[in-house]
Amino acid sequence: MSMYFEEFEVGRRYPTYTRTITEADLVLFCALVGYHTPMFTDEHYAKKTRFGGRIVPSSLTMSFSTAMTESFFRTTIVAHLSSDKATFHAPVRPGDTIGTEVEVVSKESKSPRSGIVLFKDHVTNHEGVLVYSVEKRVLIAKRPA
Repeated sequence: MSMYFEEFEVGRRYPTYTRTITEADLVLFCALVGYHTPMFTDEHYAKKTRFGGRIVPSSLTMSFSTAMTESFFRTTIVAHLSSDKATFHAPVRPGDTIGTEVEVVSKESKSPRSGIVLFKDHVTNHEGVLVYSVEKRVLIAKRPA
């Protein structure tokens, strides 16, 4: 489903698939990156916090969201240039299902081969609550002549 620069429409939103973040995802991610934070690993500790239970690391939410969007430019991406204005709006917990909607904010090009697309990713949980958003500048290939 990869799209070329010309195919992205400014103002349009493209939904992704959804993904449930499992207990195994949380445990494996924390082990892989070395997170030993009790907020992520210890339910008894986390129940005493303002969150009332474990939450997943923000970097796990970011990783899954990024993976959800890759199908739009799997074979047409040239470079991910920047991520800005990343904001975590609400906690994500094991068992939550998240989905990403990719908004095309702007496009610019000075090259016959590629152009820059500014995307804003809106990540919501299964209740429709916005949990994370980020702006990404991505260099996308143009359709071959």
